[in-house]
Amino acid sequence: MRPPQLLRFAVTGLLALSLAGCISLVPKTKPAQLYRFGVPTAASPPRTEPINVFRAPAQFQREAAGDRILTVTGERAAYISRSRWVAPAEILFDAAVSAAFDSAPGRVRLLPRGEPARGAYLLRLDVRNFETHYGEGRTPVVLVRVRATLAGGPNRSPASERLFEAAVPAERNRVSAIVVAYNDAVAKVLSDVAAWTNSSAA
Repeated sequence: MRPPQLLRFAVTGLLALSLAGCISLVPKTKPAQLYRFGVPTAASPPRTEPINVFRAPAQFQREAAGDRILTVTGERAAYISRSRWVAPAEILFDAAVSAAFDSAPGRVRLLPRGEPARGAYLLRLDVRNFETHYGEGRTPVVLVRVRATLAGGPNRSPASERLFEAAVPAERNRVSAIVVAYNDAVAKVLSDVAAWTNSSAA
């Protein structure tokens, strides 16, 4: 074998060995399990003389706004490992709000952002708590707390304000059961918000 060919052969062999070494050093991690929550969309009831309500930009609990599932134990906070929402929680919550108002009875029609229509009221929903609590027992409790403010009139002055809360215990300490508790808590809070908005606006 000629020297140039021998050199190329040696370089090729060293490159193959180095690549093999890199591949063996890549850590193997389990893929994250993905979950979602939200209010199932039902058929929209007929709206007789609908009351248009704009939804104002709101604040979502910052540490829970992403796709990780937040847990709280006393003064400590952590995220459930290898478990995530399919999208950031604030986006899933926004979709759940629309679904809740679409299926709620009453005259209120929640206007999507950017729709060229006039709203009689302005609704703001601030999510204060969206987390899983662990206490002395092993059964976790999902806490969802939302402050709703309804403003009306030409100056958008606050017409009514209320705090809505749902604390739903999971049936067991498993992620699948915790997700079910999130669904129940979100459905309860948003059902109450939709009913209150319809009552206040009427």
